[in-house]
Amino acid sequence: MAPTDRKAAVVGKPVEHSLSPVLHSAAYAAQGLTGWAYSRITCDAEGLPALVAGLGPEWTGLSVTMPGKHAALTVATEVTERASLVGAGNTLVQLPDGGWRVDCTDVDGVVGALLYAGGYQRKPGAHGLLLGAGGTALAALVALASVDVDSFALVVRDPARATDASRCAERLGVKLDVYRWADTDFRDLVASSNVVVSTVPAGVADAHVSDLAAAPCVVDVIYHPWPTPLATAVRERGGRLGTGLDMLLHQAFGQVAQFTGRPVPREAMRDALFDATGGAVPLPLA
Repeated sequence: MAPTDRKAAVVGKPVEHSLSPVLHSAAYAAQGLTGWAYSRITCDAEGLPALVAGLGPEWTGLSVTMPGKHAALTVATEVTERASLVGAGNTLVQLPDGGWRVDCTDVDGVVGALLYAGGYQRKPGAHGLLLGAGGTALAALVALASVDVDSFALVVRDPARATDASRCAERLGVKLDVYRWADTDFRDLVASSNVVVSTVPAGVADAHVSDLAAAPCVVDVIYHPWPTPLATAVRERGGRLGTGLDMLLHQAFGQVAQFTGRPVPREAMRDALFDATGGAVPLPLA
């Protein structure tokens, strides 16, 4: 194996739809890493420990997608602070001693979608509205707290599922109020919010898009199918919108930096994703 020959992959189940190979392959080419290969590996959460244990020193890192993000913490010998806060990781990097560090660059993804695509203007003491309480919502909670949002309304179908989010908010030192989806007046919540982040599956928020689209800034993490009704409503109102593709792009920047240790070719990655999706969204950079 030549010194420059390295391997990386996206791991999940299903994984065939992943656009991560588009982003990483474009990055390695732009960096001149001709011996590097990035592939897809189908693996569920239960199979992740055995998979990671069987990887040789030629493996530099793994991009972990669902359903393995929580399991990624269990296979790591080193956990970053933000991965610990989120309780999940999407980035595994092999260390020189053969161990693995887990990070959550999904936080970078939300910040990128918020600031660069959504045009969010930081404001101390801002209030955020989060829809959903899964791993992406916790990444959004950490991300928004990093840009001065210090209070949140969290809307979920079952408040019992908000335990992890409440624990995360407590560790961040931010205020979090939990609302049951069926009992929520979205118009009132949006009126008091500086930003809305929707992490719920396609279709769940459709009945409320007219209210949600009135927010000053919206991030909708769904990018397939596209456009979502929420994205369409925001654009029709002329509002500021960050998308799941923006999030995907900006989270990949951090992964490439950690995998390669080289400057990230942001424009090459942006252009490759834009081409691969037929120009679905403009994908602005900083």
